[in-house]
Amino acid sequence: MRFRFCGDLDCPDWVLAEISTLAKISSVKMKLLCAQVLKDLLGEGIDYDKVAKLTADAKFERGDIKASVAVLSFIFSSAAKHDVDSESLSSELQQLGLPKEHTTGLCKSYEDKQSVLQGKLRETSLRLGRLETVSWRVDYTLRSSELREVNEPLIHLKLQTQGAESCSTETTVVSVSADKFRVLLAELKQAQTRMNALQ
Repeated sequence: MRFRFCGDLDCPDWVLAEISTLAKISSVKMKLLCAQVLKDLLGEGIDYDKVAKLTADAKFERGDIKASVAVLSFIFSSAAKHDVDSESLSSELQQLGLPKEHTTGLCKSYEDKQSVLQGKLRETSLRLGRLETVSWRVDYTLRSSELREVNEPLIHLKLQTQGAESCSTETTVVSVSADKFRVLLAELKQAQTRMNALQ
């Protein structure tokens, strides 16, 4: 069977297995657990001591706790990625065997944070380093000690980039001849044309 929150694919086997684990905790604690997982997905971190207390009644072992957090992370991030509304998510999770009370709490938490979560996922997915600044200089060598007449321009490019994950900047200096610079410029223009055609 295909599920929208799984990208219209079959639900992974490990998710099916962990849904029965989630059913062991109360619906109130499920909602509190969902809040912790959503905090983690939004970059605020997760309080594992709190999670351990929430799952203590169900006598979860360390592996069960990690699996529960992983399955909830998968459900929330996958549903947000595929833009699934909370009603559809509730229906699909019930089809997979999660009790209605549990899906109600989970879907309410998801609905409250859906747009924020989608924004965070957009912000952090498929990101490469960002180009901060570009500076350039052209040196024109008229002659050198080895050659009487050179007349050769040399282009110096200084690129400053910011890493995708870290806030550190990296500076790269490139020196190219005029011919190589013309090739680089032509290829960059081709790439820009193709990118503009995709929009």
